[in-house]
Amino acid sequence: MRSRVRPNISFNEPLIFERSSPGKVAYQLPELDVPAADPLAALGPENTRSEIEDFPEVSEVEAIRHYTRLSTWNYAIEYGMYPLGSCTMKYNPRINELVARLDGLALTHPYRPEALAQGSMEIMARLQASLAEITGMDAVTLQPAAGAQGELTALLMIRALLASRGNPRRKVLIPDSAHGTNPASAAIAGYAVQNIKSNDAGMLDIAALEQSVTEDVAALMVTNPNTLGIFEENIVHAAEVLHARGALLYMDGANMNALMGIARPGDFGVDALHLNLHKTFSTPHGGGGPGAGPVAVKQSLEPFLPIPRLRSVGKKWAWDYERRHSIGRVRAFYGSFGVLVRALAYILAHGGPGLRKVTLDAVLNANYLRKKLEGVYELPYQSPTMHEVVFSDDRQARHGVRTGEIAKRLIDYGFHPYTVSFPLIVRGALMIEPTETETKHELDRYVEAMTQIAEEVENDPEIVKGAPHETRTSRVDEVAAARKPVLRWKPV
Repeated sequence: MRSRVRPNISFNEPLIFERSSPGKVAYQLPELDVPAADPLAALGPENTRSEIEDFPEVSEVEAIRHYTRLSTWNYAIEYGMYPLGSCTMKYNPRINELVARLDGLALTHPYRPEALAQGSMEIMARLQASLAEITGMDAVTLQPAAGAQGELTALLMIRALLASRGNPRRKVLIPDSAHGTNPASAAIAGYAVQNIKSNDAGMLDIAALEQSVTEDVAALMVTNPNTLGIFEENIVHAAEVLHARGALLYMDGANMNALMGIARPGDFGVDALHLNLHKTFSTPHGGGGPGAGPVAVKQSLEPFLPIPRLRSVGKKWAWDYERRHSIGRVRAFYGSFGVLVRALAYILAHGGPGLRKVTLDAVLNANYLRKKLEGVYELPYQSPTMHEVVFSDDRQARHGVRTGEIAKRLIDYGFHPYTVSFPLIVRGALMIEPTETETKHELDRYVEAMTQIAEEVENDPEIVKGAPHETRTSRVDEVAAARKPVLRWKPV
């Protein structure tokens, strides 16, 4: 077996409690030069804490080394590539963090009077204008906390618009290549969901769409590029079919990093879309947050945007709550402000030409991986790849190895796994998105690792089936971990 591309960092680190030794302390204080005070007498026993039972006693260097070593177990974008498809886990420029931590922004409070919040409101106004220009839409709300809430917000506006026309309709059409949150958002908005199959090219089947758009259909929710990483070439035709029958076109804009600076959804007939600022516009992502899912709409939907709305009064900004057609609030206050600051910093740092380059690099990187690996892993669709590429485990499955086992073996090579078994329309999917921030050097290391794993599957599949081998915890019982998690250490 050839040497691995990069070994995984692993230490057999005991718990801090297991390092404890009675009498050790992690601090040194000079002897008192004043009389000692009795805390019980000075504060009263009800305000004085007794010693913590079983609290670990370690030296300073032991504490520092213990927590530093533990920090190396958390894989991070600073260590290497996150090839998670659909998630766009790219490096976040540190200038974004610096700007978001400026006192005047980080310490601002949502109850601050408008007169004292003009700078923050200006940031939000500029971001709204930038996102409207990038998407080709007419108006933007920054309120939604994440992409899924952005989907729901857009559907509630679509429902309100159609209701104002006399019929909110009953159904939303969703292709099988859409993001998984789309059906849930439609259901919460009160709609029944009808699935639309993809064609042999991995795109929306226009013939099936034409048959499905009836007077009951409120909208089509299309992810573009879709979860196969393929651009919906017939999107203009789809918009025409929907509009001719009084329905609207919603676009899941989570994959906007494949279009930004190249194509604008508003120009090809989209009525509403959400954007994931924590994906395309480079803010911290994962672990449940933070996130932001602004919604951009065409003029027909503008009256229904959530309140409050920013409005200019002379040279000042104010919040407008008096909007009788609004769907109301969709979250507390005005959005995830720290994420909004980071996103605007990212946009201003790049400018228009820079944002276009981001897209070109993302598409280039995905196609580089596709070309390097398409002879190693099965490529189920031959349509051009955009920002991500989806393989299947068909070749490896002949040896009894599936996508989840390949992903776990990748951990031994020092890489975070790709997205496993999604999209569902590809059996045994390997969904890989390198993003624009990865270098050719890192991509080559990834290709070498994936190629070596494929060779292991051919020559000794048990190595891959038992992976990971070099992590502190190897294969775990994932069902038991989900149903009966052990969250607290207890001394024996």
